[in-house]
Amino acid sequence: MDCRFPQSAGVLSTIVNNRSTLKRPGARFRKIWRLSSALRRICSKFSAVQRRVHIGRSVFGWTIFHRTIVPLAIAVSFAGNAHTQTCVEFDRALALYRLCRYSEAQTILERIAVDRPNDPELNFYRGRLALWFDDDAKGRSCLEKAAQEIPNDARIQNALGDAFGLAAQHASLFCKFDWAKKCKAAYERAIELDPQNPDYHWSLMGYYQLAPRIVGGGFDKAFAQAAEIRRLDPMSGRVAFATLYLCEKKYAEAFAQFDEVLETMPDNFIALYQIGRCAAVSGKQLDRGFGALKRCLLLPGGDGTPKIANVHYRMGNILERKGDMAAAHAEYDAAIQDNPDFRPAKEVLRH
Repeated sequence: MDCRFPQSAGVLSTIVNNRSTLKRPGARFRKIWRLSSALRRICSKFSAVQRRVHIGRSVFGWTIFHRTIVPLAIAVSFAGNAHTQTCVEFDRALALYRLCRYSEAQTILERIAVDRPNDPELNFYRGRLALWFDDDAKGRSCLEKAAQEIPNDARIQNALGDAFGLAAQHASLFCKFDWAKKCKAAYERAIELDPQNPDYHWSLMGYYQLAPRIVGGGFDKAFAQAAEIRRLDPMSGRVAFATLYLCEKKYAEAFAQFDEVLETMPDNFIALYQIGRCAAVSGKQLDRGFGALKRCLLLPGGDGTPKIANVHYRMGNILERKGDMAAAHAEYDAAIQDNPDFRPAKEVLRH
């Protein structure tokens, strides 16, 4: 019997097929006989249906195949291909983003967003790029959508703080305080979600450094965050302290942060770059700073080290301080050549 029912039906079918053993069945066997007959009829119908829908067995089966299975298979195939293509495009956009080729990355991400407007990962990067291009409204919109989908993502909360901070810079005097409070709350939320990430402490340090006390700013709080950054990442902590010392015009203390490193590691890329940055910002030790930056151009970079565009930009700052505008502009051009979306150099050349 060609039947795919459970084994119990198979047992009863065996009894029915061995009729020679069932002469003059009693009442008990008559019940079994009737039950087995019913099951045989069901099995026969089931097998007939199987034969009809089996591909190639009949016209009916062929019709089912063409009207249902083929379109479904084609739809699944197209959906799979579209999803694969989207993933490839998204990965390409992220690769461009990491290379600081922001315009190209943004073009691809906006194209993907037409079909995936609520994708939180997509909106996170769309928001970050919008902020890079100074579009706080779009950046805020994308990041708020991302936060609605994933409210407990520290990256999104930190980026949302950036968006609120940019909105505060662009807002009228009466609206600045509200945006500033939202900015601080978002940074604090990011730290609450991921307290071991120094990047989020950097964001809050920057807020305390720039914001007036009426909205929670203050250098004492900024230095507390710098100490936390140093605990998590000693070199990043040195940069944080140097940043605050430069703001307070304590230039000797800023340089000292990296003098200690260079005594034992004279080719430390980050320390050399920061010496150049301290010189560019302070106007002190210009020749030393320029030499340190030139040394950076000869050293291999890596993850966490400043980009070559940053090096050329700081060299341009130093040359500008020395009054050599032609050479400074050449360095700014070199920065843009390395990174066409490097806004600081573009803004200098624009003015």
